[in-house]
Amino acid sequence: MFYHDGGQLQYEVKVTRPNPVFAKALQQAIGGVEGEIRVCLQYLFQAWGGRGPTTKYRDMLLNTGTEEIAHIEMLATAVALNLEGSPLEMEQAAKDPIVFAKLGGMNLRHLLSSNLAALPVNAEGVPFNASHVYASGNLAADMMANAVAESTGRMLACQLYKMTDDPGMKDMLAFLIARDTMHQNQWLAAWEELGGAKAHPIPNNFPQELELKDVNYSFFVTHKDEAGPVPEGRWSQGPSVDGKGKFTVERVKPRGKKAALGPATPKTGVQAEQMAAPKDQPKK
Repeated sequence: MFYHDGGQLQYEVKVTRPNPVFAKALQQAIGGVEGEIRVCLQYLFQAWGGRGPTTKYRDMLLNTGTEEIAHIEMLATAVALNLEGSPLEMEQAAKDPIVFAKLGGMNLRHLLSSNLAALPVNAEGVPFNASHVYASGNLAADMMANAVAESTGRMLACQLYKMTDDPGMKDMLAFLIARDTMHQNQWLAAWEELGGAKAHPIPNNFPQELELKDVNYSFFVTHKDEAGPVPEGRWSQGPSVDGKGKFTVERVKPRGKKAALGPATPKTGVQAEQMAAPKDQPKK
């Protein structure tokens, strides 16, 4: 069960100089792939599907997923405050080039569809979708996905901070950036507690003796030239990060034969010429 407190914000949101163009940019932090709706749903679905001998990871995810709802609320408030004073009449905009420029740069759906309020869309007005909500059921994998999500979210918040000279917006974004710092460390701490690198490869319940051992720690060089450069690093030599193998380098060569497909079937929408067997196909 979820509760609300009647709209009290987690952190104060102030706008000194309303800017409808910045309101459009803020939408990326709401409905963009790096945004708060994404991480909110990601953490909550991970929690709702979490299994294990302890509920502490589920509880942690629920707490942070709920916090992200508060961040959506803050950003939606910021969008609405930045839209106050936006040009509402095309006639007015046509007379004033500055007003016209603002009207041209804003998301017109803020005017046409939401009466100067935030929408569940990104900065280009594309509606949010859940394609990038990752909840695999594997806690270690999910913690890594969460750290990545908070990293790209913090990158976005830092860019927004640089875009505005409004002190109120900078203050709000400084808070959100700080929370992203915590969440990055939080997910990495949970991943570490779950075994960190030593718990890899994920999933660790699959017997490694069933995978091909001659390639499971080999870095493949796919440069066609035999003398092509090898990008050497931690991944190309020494013990593997999980401690279960040794990194090697292999100039990869084809291990399989040329793919041989049968003739096309007349039940599909192919051309008649495609239904003949390939002349160069080896006999079975």
